[in-house]
Order: sequence, then C-alpha cells, then structure tokens
Amino acid sequence: ENLLKFGQSDARYGRITFDLNYRYEHADTENTAPKPANANTFRLRLGYLTPDFHGVQGFAEYEDVYAAQTDFNGITAGDPSRQVVADPADRHELNQLWLSFKFIPDTLIKGGRQRIKLDDDRFIGNVGWRQMEQTFDSVMVTNTSLDNLTLKAGYIGRVRTITSLIDNIEAPFANINYNFGNLGNVTGYGYWLHFTEDAANVGKSSQSYGLRWLGSPKINDALTLHYTAEYSFQADYQNNPADFSLDRYNIMGGLTVFGVTVKGALEQLDGNGRSAFQTPLGTNHAFQGWADRFLVTPKDGIRDVNVSLATTLLASNWVFVYHNFKDDTGSVDYGNEYDVLVTRALGKHYSVLAKYAFYDGDSTAPGALKND
Repeated sequence: ENLLKFGQSDARYGRITFDLNYRYEHADTENTAPKPANANTFRLRLGYLTPDFHGVQGFAEYEDVYAAQTDFNGITAGDPSRQVVADPADRHELNQLWLSFKFIPDTLIKGGRQRIKLDDDRFIGNVGWRQMEQTFDSVMVTNTSLDNLTLKAGYIGRVRTITSLIDNIEAPFANINYNFGNLGNVTGYGYWLHFTEDAANVGKSSQSYGLRWLGSPKINDALTLHYTAEYSFQADYQNNPADFSLDRYNIMGGLTVFGVTVKGALEQLDGNGRSAFQTPLGTNHAFQGWADRFLVTPKDGIRDVNVSLATTLLASNWVFVYHNFKDDTGSVDYGNEYDVLVTRALGKHYSVLAKYAFYDGDSTAPGALKND
C-alpha cells in the first residue's frame, strides 16, 4: 500500500489509485435473432489523488476496457449480430478529473468530471456494474453545517455514459437528508433533466421530486429491522414533446435474524400508455432484476414485487432474489425473474463475484418481454 503512496504511510505526496477488473459475461435471449453473447473483458482504472493543499485537492483517473473476446454487441463496438453486453471493446477515456475545495467550514465544493452517487443510485448513479462507469461533468456542493443535516446541490453539464459517449444536458439537482438516528433517515430531492442536443434524447427530459424514509434499527444483538417508504413524482420538462404526470412508489420491509436478512419490496413506476416514469441517469441495473429487461420502463409502467434473502455461507456472501413483474395496474403479466449473487473477499485487496439472472417472460407479455 505504501508503494501507491510513494513510500509514505501518510500519503504526503498524494497516492496512486489502481483498479483492475476481469469479467466474463454470457447473455442469451430465446426467440430473438441476435446470437448469444460471450464477453471476456478487462477494465483498468489508474489515477492520482493529490495531497490536500490548504483545502484544495485534485484527482485524475484514466479508464480502459480491453476485450479478449469480441463475440458480443458492445453497442459502440463489437459484433452487432450478437446479444448486447454494454461494455464497448477497446475503449479508453478520461474517467475523472476534478478539483475539490474546503474553504468554507463544513462545506465541500467539487467541480470537474466526477462520480456522483445519490441515495440508492435510482435517479443519479455511476452504473458501477458495467466496466466503464458513468461520470458527470459537473459541480456539486455538500454542506453539513447543521447537526444531522446533509445538503447536496449541483449542476450537471455533460454525461459520460457507459458506452464512452457524451450526452449534453442541463441538469440542476438538490438532495437534502436528515438523520433521525435509530429511526432512520428522511431525504427530499429534486432532479431537473434537460437533454439539450441529441433529438433521440429529448424524450428523456423530465423533472422529478420525491421524499424517502429508510432505516435499519437494531432491536437487539440478534434482530435488526429494515424499512423504506418512498414516493416520487415525475413530469415532462423543457423540450420534451410529451405531456405527462406520473408517480413512483417504493416500499420495503424486512429483518435480519442471526445473520440472515429477508426483505419484501414493491416498486411501481407508472405509465400512461405513451410515456412512463424513467430514470435515465440512474444505476438501473440494480433495480427490477439483473437481467436488464427493464432498464427502460415500459409505456404501461411496471410493478415489481420482489423477495430477497441474503446471508453469509462458506466465507462468501450470498443473495437470492425473486421478482414478479406486471404493468402498473397489475392486470398484465410481464414475467418473473430469479437472481443469484455470490461474492467472496480474497485478502484485503482482491475479491471474486458470480452473478446469475434468469428472466422468465409470460407468454401473454407485450413485445419482446415475453422472451426468456
């Protein structure tokens, strides 16, 4: 570790950041023309974080993805006759380049190309599952002057996507969180997304507002409760030609008993048959199943009822999730999904992960949603 800090344990000369990730991913969808995909990719991130100099600090990070096997459709590269695995082959980019300032007490100002993760990444996140992450040319201010209150506000001018492309945007945002201790946290937020150039993106312009309460109070050494209650509202904004006002509901309850966590949840994003509640800057892979069938919400909305179980077994962390998908009225079946995740740490700096997702489409589901 000291080698990455130039031989100094206190990082007085700054430090080098190094992240190497290998992934094999297979994707196959029944009854579709694209052939199965097999992606062997390596991702390198190499950066330098300066020491703090009178409240000023900087960071630069290079990112590169190399494909040892290109039997997949990486969207901007690869084989278009194969299924999509959204990790463009042989791409490199400046992933982050930012300066931060701490001139004002209890206030951090950060500007440049940076990673932004707000709350659970539902509305704004880095899409960390993909090899190339999503970063933002932006400025963000974080203030903690008042006890238990965290204020975050900022402006995004460009989005560097997971396919290494640029989306131009004008997007102010605000996120206010109050910590009630053992009772949990309450967050209020507003996101105003104005996609300014690409005609294909203007339909993503929206304004979203919401209130979220979540907590995990510990009852005793053996029992912990978990709960989330969230409501969001979304409407068209700026140049979006559509006219809509839509709701989102997110409810979760669960408990941890002797190291086993069980949760039941419902997330519903409404649609009106023409438009649906969308989160184009979110880490959507983390929601509504890992098979990525619902990265874009169907026009008739979606109701995701899911149950998860998580525990530690054989020195590994295990997660099992079952999803049932319907439209927002509950009258149209989309399908079911079964997800499994296993992770294991190998020492302090290494880990391995295996993830499996199987989407079982209902034969009456609309369009491609019926395909497994």
